[in-house]
Amino acid sequence: MIEEQTTIAVGKDELLGTVSDFHSQGYRLVQICCTALGDTIEIHYSFDKDYRFTNLRLTVKPGEEIQSVSIIYWSAFAYENEMSELFGVKIRNIVVDYKGHFYRTAVATPFVATETDEKNDTGKE
Repeated sequence: MIEEQTTIAVGKDELLGTVSDFHSQGYRLVQICCTALGDTIEIHYSFDKDYRFTNLRLTVKPGEEIQSVSIIYWSAFAYENEMSELFGVKIRNIVVDYKGHFYRTAVATPFVATETDEKNDTGKE
């Protein structure tokens, strides 16, 4: 049996308030997932309460700044450092900010396509 999950789209200005509401209602943070979708980045914040998942979906542009949720859920700092370094999401006020030293990568933001990557994928220079 596949459990039904709720996904709620939020804007970056609503994120902190919605996460704060979830915390006060007793939800636990399960994970934060980030993926690049063309010229946008989609971030999913997954929460659990009484064995039911609720997801918040936030879409941002590369380099766009969002507020850290680690001031509400301290453990979010690991996910946020990862999003910052691998996807280039600018996150303000992370409780433990590794400032680009969370991972060692050969290139900055390896999971975000650049114009050069797109040209190489099509075979055109």
